[in-house]
Amino acid sequence: MTDTHFAPPGPLGFGGAPLGNMFDVVSEETAEAAVLAAWETGVRHFDTAPHYGNGLSEHRLGTILRRYPRDEFTLSTKVGRILRPDASVTDNPPFLQCLPFRGDYDYSYDGTMRSIEDSYQRLGMAQIDIAYIHDLAADHHGDAWEEYFAVAMAGAAKALIELREQGVIKGWGFGVNLTKPCERALERSDPDVFLLAGRYSLLNQPALERLFPMCAERGVKVVVGGPYNSGLLAGGRNFEYQDAPPELVRRRDQLAEICARHGADLRSAALQFCAAHPVVAAIIPGAKHADKVRENARLMAATVPPEVWEEMRAEGLLPAGAPTPEAA
Repeated sequence: MTDTHFAPPGPLGFGGAPLGNMFDVVSEETAEAAVLAAWETGVRHFDTAPHYGNGLSEHRLGTILRRYPRDEFTLSTKVGRILRPDASVTDNPPFLQCLPFRGDYDYSYDGTMRSIEDSYQRLGMAQIDIAYIHDLAADHHGDAWEEYFAVAMAGAAKALIELREQGVIKGWGFGVNLTKPCERALERSDPDVFLLAGRYSLLNQPALERLFPMCAERGVKVVVGGPYNSGLLAGGRNFEYQDAPPELVRRRDQLAEICARHGADLRSAALQFCAAHPVVAAIIPGAKHADKVRENARLMAATVPPEVWEEMRAEGLLPAGAPTPEAA
């Protein structure tokens, strides 16, 4: 086991899924402007994956980031799928107008080594800082996820630990939407950092009970994805990319009313709440346009009065054990 674990800089990072045409087609100019805006606002942690647009996100992100000195930013990508040429592929929902490749799950040792090499080529870079084992959870594999997990522990995890020991990467972990694989990885191996989407937010905190204490004990950090819960905390009606249940909409409205009473923006509270937990290294809200990137930076820096957190606790809208910014 390592004594120290690598983690990316924060508090804000840049999530590269929108660069893969997630839900909407993004022009080259729009993608470039978004990444440049992130850099200009001080973001130095960028995340992508082969799955995002079947290589499109990696191509775009690498093309733009190659303008900057490589030692000035942290780059993460993912393993678990091998992209194979397939001219019949156009869309790969939720990604639209993808590159003509098919993503096949492969959590083996050899597949992981190939995935890293392929990512070097797509990014046009010779260094990847963090590699996450991608989408190895029940939401993608159903009851078979534990079988895939066993394959990954003997294959992908072994490969990434070797690459870390050789200095090829600085850290590894899981990039998932559920907490169980992360907990299992901590029990069975030596990960450095997790990218966990949608499981720690103002509306949803399943990571708080078991995963975060385990991470704290082991010195492992977490990058939080989905801090707005697919837009519900940013004023939308979706939660995890579907229509939000009425109860969650009511809770969101209660949180928004508390913020409004104290002159705060719910979006600021959502971002700052996620960043306040000691195990959280960074948060990566999705943004496909430069103005949204700049807005997230502004919201992250905006003042949220202590009374907001006090009232949220008093109304039972926050768990007692959840750190808030004034106490972090």
